[in-house]
Amino acid sequence: MSEFAQERLLRIAVPNKGALSTSASEMLKESGYRQRSDSKELALTDVENEVEFFYLRPRDIALYVGEGTLDVGITGRDLLQDSGAHADEVLSLGFGRSKFHFAGPAGKYADLGELEGKRIATSYVGVVEKWLAEKGINASVTRLDGAVETSIQLGVADVIADVVETGSTLRAAGLATFGEVILESEAVLITRQGAPLPVGFDVFLRRLEGVLVARSYVMMDYDIRVDQVDAATKLTPGIESPTVSPLHREGWVAVRAMVPRKGSQRLMDELYSLGARGILLTDISACRL
Repeated sequence: MSEFAQERLLRIAVPNKGALSTSASEMLKESGYRQRSDSKELALTDVENEVEFFYLRPRDIALYVGEGTLDVGITGRDLLQDSGAHADEVLSLGFGRSKFHFAGPAGKYADLGELEGKRIATSYVGVVEKWLAEKGINASVTRLDGAVETSIQLGVADVIADVVETGSTLRAAGLATFGEVILESEAVLITRQGAPLPVGFDVFLRRLEGVLVARSYVMMDYDIRVDQVDAATKLTPGIESPTVSPLHREGWVAVRAMVPRKGSQRLMDELYSLGARGILLTDISACRL
């Protein structure tokens, strides 16, 4: 590979393990990029697509991108905000969703105003301190890496703040969330704050956006009488406009349109009631709009 070709590679940080890792690699594969076959690989070069992937701790990714060491990264919104890195969220990726809550002994706390003067243990000091400052609440925050649920039992903290997915771990420790959600997190695509977008980023972004559309929509085909086309296409307007083609059967047309995956079965029922027949749903593997 020439030095010129090497310089043109878009350098992308990908989570190397944890909840985000598998889903991130699956999305990249769906976008047409090579991915590692061995979890011990630290880097992979996809020359054909002019990108280079680096597999890093999710918590470190925002720092590498913010410093400009790498061009683009996939990490969690919670990790981005906790890092304080000079990086911006560009696109929500639709996986790795979680909620960030305060939690304490079940039944002891009901309102976040009760945090005043309390000791809070968390792995996300940046997120918690920012939230406390915005609310004008004075509390001490201690960073604990790893599981924080036992910190209350051990007398290290009065309250914890953590990512909550199912809540089963909290319940097992005798804890319960209270107050509103501090932060709703999911996997996000990030770039360096205030820097020009790197060469090749537009193509990379379009591919990821195409996967998101393909996951959210299905292709719907059906046959319907001409006199019912207007009513049917109001139900299936498509992204821009549905495709309507004449059939050999007189007075009938075939309609094709992209429709939201969610609610597509109900939509089939409504079309059938209008007189549509031969109604088909097909998955979309990729898309460009």
